[in-house]
Amino acid sequence: MHSMSQRVIVVGGGFGGLLAVRGLRRAPVEVVLVDRENFHLFQPLVYQVATGGLTTAEVATPLRRILRHQRNVRVVLGEVSGIDLDRREVTVDGLPNGGSGAVLAYDALVVAGGSRYSYFGHDEWREHAPELKSLAGALDIRERILGAFEAAEVEPDPEQRGAWLTFVVVGAGPTGVEMAGQIGELAHDVLRRDFRAADTAAARVLLVEASDRVLPAFPESLSTRAAHALERIGVTPLIGHTVVDVSGETVSIQAPTGEVEQVPARTAVWAAGVTASELATTLAEGAGLEVDRAGRVPVGPDLTLAGHPEVFALGDMVSVHTEGDEPLSLPGLAPVAMQQGRFAARTIRKRLAGRPTGSFRYVDKGDLATIGRSQAVADIKGLHLSGFVAWLTWLVVHIAYLTGLENRYLVLVRWTISFFSRSRGARLIVHAGAPARDPAGPLRRGPAERG
Repeated sequence: MHSMSQRVIVVGGGFGGLLAVRGLRRAPVEVVLVDRENFHLFQPLVYQVATGGLTTAEVATPLRRILRHQRNVRVVLGEVSGIDLDRREVTVDGLPNGGSGAVLAYDALVVAGGSRYSYFGHDEWREHAPELKSLAGALDIRERILGAFEAAEVEPDPEQRGAWLTFVVVGAGPTGVEMAGQIGELAHDVLRRDFRAADTAAARVLLVEASDRVLPAFPESLSTRAAHALERIGVTPLIGHTVVDVSGETVSIQAPTGEVEQVPARTAVWAAGVTASELATTLAEGAGLEVDRAGRVPVGPDLTLAGHPEVFALGDMVSVHTEGDEPLSLPGLAPVAMQQGRFAARTIRKRLAGRPTGSFRYVDKGDLATIGRSQAVADIKGLHLSGFVAWLTWLVVHIAYLTGLENRYLVLVRWTISFFSRSRGARLIVHAGAPARDPAGPLRRGPAERG
């Protein structure tokens, strides 16, 4: 790679892909960013869209706007359907003009396809328990949650009203905890004065977790504090429980004793387990490798594919191995993907300059999870924080990492208003009546929701 004719294709405009693109802004290369969406999504705050705290425009920024000053980048809206590692070509389908099968040649390839939630072999549950990995999923969940309160308002039967006011969140990692906490706040604080027939404070929010505590990746003391904080805002953690079936009217939950209870619940949210993007399998098959149980493709310590040093893969879709071929244990968090994106760009720049490259080293800056109003937990390099101080830390970190100065300002203003008014400004049900649901995914939508 020694001239301006070198082309770097980056697949995925998430944290890893975007940081890789920005890391090449001064490199003598042509960069092509391919993504099926035209925006970068700030994934850590998607749950706030699902609960009416923020609008879509405040957590998603158009890729072209982010990269408008980076002259060596071209953005292509489409979906990668094939990667030919031997010919160094990427095939893109679903182009905006209706075209498909566009072939893009590359000298270096960075694949950051991310992941999606795993339904553990029960994809039929997806229709009744949407996930929080996408903006469409968040909007679907928002309509279901707000629609459930509306249904409870007009439901004369007490048992049916109870089912409408029962919410089940599956998975007590940071996303599940934050989601359950927000629903609890909605029911027990924000909406209490908005309804006349339905008592929203009577709502049940069940947080189902298969392991022995909430936030299992956090220190045990912080997990305990988080569980107590959740209980104070009306959330019931079901530790050691697993979901064994999900329908439109019930969620079947198995206790540690093996007993299964069918819980009448009209709203379920899935935030448990992840599986890698299908692009991981595509890369593995092309390189003669095998994916692991989570569908992740193995990469070397420099994040490259075995036998293909020009191909970088990063983020949730990869398992990083050491020189001794031992897998590293890296959390599935945005900072990991961001650091890997910067590393991939830095490695490409070093190769261009003929300098030696090194191995990826993750710098753990800590873990944060918010639970509700003025409540959060934080583990920052061994320093354990909880309560208001942790909540302020969470606010500062998320504002700092948001893409774009305008979004930072808007979110800060929105959070300030919400804090003092105890309200949510984005509580919109876009589709009146019963919306059509696609069993293979989220709601079939019309015009884009603009907040």
